Amino acid sequence: MFTKWLTGNSFKAAAVVVIGASLLVSSGCSLLPNEDPEEVLPEIAPPQISKKPEYEVTTTTLETKKTEIGKMIATQEETLYFTLDGKRLKDLNVKIGQKVTAGQVIGSLDVDDMRKQLRSDKLNFSKDELQMKDTLRKKDEMDPIEFELAKIAFEEKRQALADAEGEIAKAELTAPFTGTVVSLNVSKGDAIKAYDPICIIADTSKLTAAAIMTQDELEGVAVGMPVVVDINNAGELTGKVSQLPVVSTDDGNGGNGGNGGGQKPERPEDFLTVTLDKPLPKGVTRGTPLSISIIMDRKENAIVIPPSALRSIGSRTYVQIVDADGKREVDVEVGQQTATEVEILKGLTPGQKVVGR
Repeated sequence: MFTKWLTGNSFKAAAVVVIGASLLVSSGCSLLPNEDPEEVLPEIAPPQISKKPEYEVTTTTLETKKTEIGKMIATQEETLYFTLDGKRLKDLNVKIGQKVTAGQVIGSLDVDDMRKQLRSDKLNFSKDELQMKDTLRKKDEMDPIEFELAKIAFEEKRQALADAEGEIAKAELTAPFTGTVVSLNVSKGDAIKAYDPICIIADTSKLTAAAIMTQDELEGVAVGMPVVVDINNAGELTGKVSQLPVVSTDDGNGGNGGNGGGQKPERPEDFLTVTLDKPLPKGVTRGTPLSISIIMDRKENAIVIPPSALRSIGSRTYVQIVDADGKREVDVEVGQQTATEVEILKGLTPGQKVVGR
């Protein structure tokens, strides 16, 4: 019986020891500080060497253009002005947009004082005519020189009357051709200076694309060159240069007979004009803005590359080409150049690839 008790107690003691040890271990672990999580380092990728762009050598229709801003003008138009100075506009018979016929009176100046003086001069000349008839009857009795002087004086008075009538006739302004009043610069009662623009008459049924160009801008431009006209809100039309402008060295102050320092009026001959291949679209009127691109040079099937593929060192011009054997340098001869393309005259063939910068 003692042995049985000892064995039972030993088993219980061993169980107590095992349970106590396990509790000690678990409680001991909970008393230790928590460890920091392991830092995850980012993967470092090796640097990549950037690859330069490659371009294929192609062919295209290459054009060199010179573009100017212009407008639609009438091929027949004229600025009208009086040549009498210091008079007031007595009558004005037109307004802007009005159609007029050739010979129609546009306006007239107040020259009543000149007409009154002319009537007086004509009465005095009638007396001179009677006196001249008497002189002619006495010709044989007069000194030849005295007779010639009397004859000259008489003719001078006759000419003065004709001149006065001519000056009075200048007080009336008439339309030189049938057209439309497209500009009017005066009102009834205004004081008029000689050669100041009064109005512009234009035949608005005959319009053409045109642009004013300087002497430098006209360099290389010739009649017959092809053009592309881009008309505002009406699209593009093709055509040819039909007339070069008469370039003046005048600074624009005066230059039209002394107009008091005003700006010289524009005339059709001051413009480069264009003959279009097709009729104008509807809605295009005189003054419509446009641009004229003059094609200075055109080449079909030109071999081209981007400007960024062209390289130069000193006087040498070359490209880098890439093929199955790798990269190599090739000297080239350059032709036309635009903002987006460079023509290659020698050194490359279509289909090759060149390296950009």
